Parts: sequence; structure tokens; C-alpha cells
Amino acid sequence: MNHFLAGLLIGFVVSVVAWLWMGSAILQRMKRHRLRMGRALGRIRAAAQRRTARMQARAESSQRLAEIGTLTGGLAHEIKNPLSTVLLNLQLLQEELNVDDPVQKRIAARLGTVTREASRLRDILDDFLKFAGKIELRREPTDLNVLLEELVDFFAPQAQLSRVQLRFNPRAETLKVNLDPRLIKQTILNLMINALQAMPNGGELILSAERNGNEVFIDVIDTGSGIAPDAVDKIFQAYYSTKKGGTGLGLAMSQRIVQEHGGQLTVSSEQGKGSDFKIRLPA
Repeated sequence: MNHFLAGLLIGFVVSVVAWLWMGSAILQRMKRHRLRMGRALGRIRAAAQRRTARMQARAESSQRLAEIGTLTGGLAHEIKNPLSTVLLNLQLLQEELNVDDPVQKRIAARLGTVTREASRLRDILDDFLKFAGKIELRREPTDLNVLLEELVDFFAPQAQLSRVQLRFNPRAETLKVNLDPRLIKQTILNLMINALQAMPNGGELILSAERNGNEVFIDVIDTGSGIAPDAVDKIFQAYYSTKKGGTGLGLAMSQRIVQEHGGQLTVSSEQGKGSDFKIRLPA
């Protein structure tokens, strides 16, 4: 009996020790889990704080940019108004000069130079005001085949004068897209003018449009001089221009119009062979 009680007591003690050991192990595991959870929550809180700080900085930057845009837009208007008066008076002065007189002829030539530069400044201000202003889209269902055919008819005489063959093969299917036809026409026309300027000795200007799934693509392809590799990434930047006398806002404005439509304007080019400007729009 004593042996039985001793065995029972030993079994009980062993069980208690085992339970205590298991309980300690579980508590240690829970403690480690809490520590891991605490560190993970700390990382999540730190990441959230960094993200909040970035969003706040971005919002403040956007607000500053909006304020700068408003100020510069107002400044451009303030400059443009007296500039128009200056141009008018320059033209009146030129009309009063006698070009048969050698002295007055030289004065007229100098006034002509000032007038041209003032006119260029006015054009720069006009382009800036268009670029800085808010774009309001007036979307309507538009058949791209019809839109491109209208552009081809309008641009054909200018292409012929520049010895450029203008080609467009409309798709058999109707390419209906909900867009602002006026602004998309402006964008494509700007690309066509750029293409013409890239082909001073003539060439081919090809327009095409196609649907691919939920997107449509418009290509403006030229066989001109192409774009230097180091300039490809810069041509859509505001005020970057490779043309003498260019404002550098044409392609930037075109890209902005496409982006306002939820699309993208890209270019692939090879020097000496030409360029392909591709407009991607949601269908």
C-alpha cells in the first residue's frame, strides 16, 4: 500500500512538473509572439507615419504648385496686356516712317526686329496660359476614323507644299471613343506639324488607328530625321525644345491632354529613319 501511495505521489508530482513545464513553455512562446507582434505593429505604425508624412508633404507641394500656377498665370496676364499695347504702338510707328529715307529705313528695320521679338514673347505667354490653365474635357462619342479623315483633308495642302506624302488607311470597324474631339484634334495636329518639321526634304507621314482590347491606339509616324537618344526622355518636358524659336510647350501640352483623357503619349524613334508618336486611350 505504501508503495502504491508512493508511486501515486511520484506520478502526481511528475504530472505537475510536466504541466508547469508545458505552461512555462506556452507562456514563453506567447511572450515571444507578443514581442514579435509588438515589433510588427511598431513597423506598421512607423510605415504608416512615413506614408502619412509623404502624403502630407505631397499635398503641401501640390498646394504650393497650385498657388505658384495661379500667381504665374496672373503675372502672365499682367504682362500680356501691356505687351499688346507695345506691339500696337510699334506697328503704328513703323507705318509713320518713310522707308525711302535711309535713316528712317534703318529705324524701321530695328523696329521690325523689336516687333518680331515682342510677338514671339506674346506667343510664349499664350502657350503658357494654355498649358497652366485648367483643362475641361467635353467628351462625346467620336469615331476616330472620321476624326483622322478630317485632319488629313485639312492638312493635305500643307503636306503637299512640303513634298510630304500623307497616308491614312481607315479601319473597316468603327472606332468609337468617348473623348473631347477638339482637344484630341489639337494634339494630333501638333504631332503632324512636328513630323512635317522633321522632314525638310520631304518624306512620308502616316496616320493609323486601331483597337486592342479595352484600348485604342493612334500612331503618327514620320520618315524624318528622328530624335537623338538623349533627347527622347526630355521632349515631353515643359520648355524643352530642339527647334530654334520653339516654346517647348507643344509636346508637353499634347501629353497633358492625353493624360487628362486617362491615356498616355509615348514615342519611339531612330535617328535617320523617323519617329512614331503613339497615343493610347481607354476605349
